[in-house]
Formats: sequence, structure tokens, C-alpha cells
Amino acid sequence: MGSQEACGSLTLQHHMLEPVQRVPRYEMLLKDYLKKLPQDDPDRRDAEKSLDIIAMAATHSNSAIRKSENLKKLLEIYEMLGEEEDIVNASNEFIKEGHILKLAARNTSAMERYLFLFNNMLLYCVPKFSLGGAKYTVRTRIGIEGMKVLETINEDYPHTFQVSGKERTLELQVSSEQDKDNWIKAFKETIEIFHQKNETFKSASKDVEEVSTAELGKRAPRWIRDKEVTMCMKCKEPFNALTRRRHHCRACGYVVCWKCSDNKVALEYDSNKINKVCKDCYSILTGEEKAEGKKKGILEIEAAQFSGSSIICGFLQHCEKNKPWGKVWCVIPEKEALVLYLYGAPQDVKAQSSIPLLGYSVEDSPRPADPPASFRLSQSKSVHSFVAESEELKQRWLKVIRVAVTGEVPESQMPNDATASATDAQETSSDST
Repeated sequence: MGSQEACGSLTLQHHMLEPVQRVPRYEMLLKDYLKKLPQDDPDRRDAEKSLDIIAMAATHSNSAIRKSENLKKLLEIYEMLGEEEDIVNASNEFIKEGHILKLAARNTSAMERYLFLFNNMLLYCVPKFSLGGAKYTVRTRIGIEGMKVLETINEDYPHTFQVSGKERTLELQVSSEQDKDNWIKAFKETIEIFHQKNETFKSASKDVEEVSTAELGKRAPRWIRDKEVTMCMKCKEPFNALTRRRHHCRACGYVVCWKCSDNKVALEYDSNKINKVCKDCYSILTGEEKAEGKKKGILEIEAAQFSGSSIICGFLQHCEKNKPWGKVWCVIPEKEALVLYLYGAPQDVKAQSSIPLLGYSVEDSPRPADPPASFRLSQSKSVHSFVAESEELKQRWLKVIRVAVTGEVPESQMPNDATASATDAQETSSDST
């Protein structure tokens, strides 16, 4: 479509950018409006709420765009590899690609190769010189776990470095010193981030130090991190980016929705200033009677409670039937050693689902389309697929599950000083509302 005067001399593509650009523009206008709005203006509270919502929408939009672009890139690579490599996965993130030369073991020649670096693996490929179809064939898939990269000095071949993984060690050559530095930097950053997120069996939930009823409002609580919950810790409704955002109770530190935090009370530790608190803390601090709670259902045991006394727990990717893959916090508690509980995050107060392991069949033989470190639990028509973050973690899970499916209680795989495998929960930022 050509640009027309009636369309402001802009193409269709330019007009399609307008909705995306409008969200941050609204955010800037609201910030400017609030700077000029008096503190005691009756519109100020609504304006602040509007800014919070539009800021969250902008963040959500940017995040969705990044995820979409990454998925698009994964699909492109999937097609370049002849649609034979299972790389289109929500947990995969593309980092870097490029032509490279592989030095032969006997130093007689250098062969043309192509690399695809992801957050969790390196695909070492051979170019295919064909007119259509796949452009590359994967020669080796090398996991980032345990990978090392270092510069090498080779008199016959300049600009070389070595990548050493569990599956294979490669000596590679690039066209310039700058290109070599860029590759080494990309590898080192990827390896560092991978190990930060995948330290084995460290405390994820770090037992929450709760404020006692006697100290409530008198001592500042330890805040639960935003990323440790996917649902309100009071009403158990799932959070979302716009209509049910995360807020913190200033008395107990729990993450709750706006409905459950729509109470304010003076807190002694904050110089008796009025602070937002959850409905339970409000009841205790004001002396109002709490409504009798209903008996907890089978899924309504807090993840942190189970994780602190579990046989094994940690993050796994999970897929059931034809549903999409999702990252879940899995726990096999000591009290119910034959049940696998699936939570959205380490501090969730309700499980998404549970799997009674007795009678399930365990399959860990790799299938062509399966990602690395995967295994399956099947019983009749029910099939649950899981992917661990490493082969070592997979074997730890299988050691427990293979005993549980027989009806016997497995031995604990938790070290004495840890309650869970590593979490990528990040420090929460303060609520502005």
C-alpha cells in the first residue's frame, strides 16, 4: 500500500506502529500530569492508579514483544535445520549465530561450520549446499552445563578459541580478533547466567521468617518476592498484568491482590504511618473478628510448607497431552511421599494439580522430538512429560519417582542445609500504590 496524503503520507506499516507507540506515550503524559497536579487534588488517587495500570501495560507489552521476537527467531532456525530439531520451546532463548571454521584434529585443514548459541545449549552445524529445504545439519548438541571456553594460540591459524562441553570439545577459528572476542564474551555470559539460574539444590523458598501475631505491625516483615507466587496468598485468585496485580501487605509481607489489600492501618514500626495491609492483618490489628475459614482442600497446602519438609522439590518444565509446556515448582512432600504436587511458584498457597504416583510407568528413553533431560509418567491415557534443567537433576527426580510408583517411600534427596533447587525469583520492587 503506497503512502497517501489522506493517510498523512504514511505507509500501512507506519500506521500499525501507532497502537504500540501509544501506550508509552500515555505513560509519559500521565507522569507529566501528576507532576503538575496538587497533592490534595481529588483526581490525584485515580491518576496514580491510571499511571500504575498503563506502566504495567507498557512493561507487559514490551515483554510480550520480546517473547514473540524470540519465538519467531526459534521458528526460523527450526526451518533452517530441516524441522528436525526440537528447539521451539518457551524455555529456549536465542543468543548468537554465525559462520565459523572448525580446526581438524591433526591440524591439516579448517572446515566450514555454523553455530547457534542458546541460553542452554550450543548447536554445532554443518552447512548444506542445497537449493531448497534445510540450510544446516546439526552435528552435535552441546549443553551449556559444565561448558568452558578459552583462547588458544595456534601458529598456523590465527583468531582461535576452544569450546569444551560434556558432549564434545571444539577448536574454532573466526575471521578477526574482534569476532573472536565477541564469541568468547557471548559464551562466558551465557555460561554465567545459566549457572546462576541452575545452581543445584539451594534453598529457593528460604523458609519465610513470619512476623508473630504479637510483633505484627511492630516489626518490619520480610517481603515475599513477586516471582515466588502466581496467585494471591489470601484469596488464591491468579495474578495478571492488568486487573489483578501484585501488592504487598506492609504488616506480614505477603503478596496479595488489590481486593485483599484494600485496608489501611497505622503501623508502629513505620512511625505509626498509615500503611496498606491484607484483610487478615487488618482484622488482627484493629481487633475485629476474623471470619471462620473453610477447611483446606487437597491442593490448598502452601508450596513453602511442603518444600521445607520434602523428599525432593525444584523447577521442572511440564506438559500434559497437547497442552503447552509450562515451568512448574514440583514437590514430593515427606508426609505424602507418593504424590507429586505441581505449583506455579515456590511460595504459592495452592497447587495447580497433583499426581498420585502409585502405578504410573516411568519412561526416560529419549524420543526424537524430546528436549534433553526429559522423562515421562504414564498411566492408561494419562501422560505427563517433564524436562529437568540438567541430566543430573533428572536422575535425582527419577531416583525418587521410580521408588514412589511402586508404593514404597523413597529416601530424601534434600541436603540438610537446603530445601529446594535454585529459583530464578528476583528481588521484588516496592509497590507504588
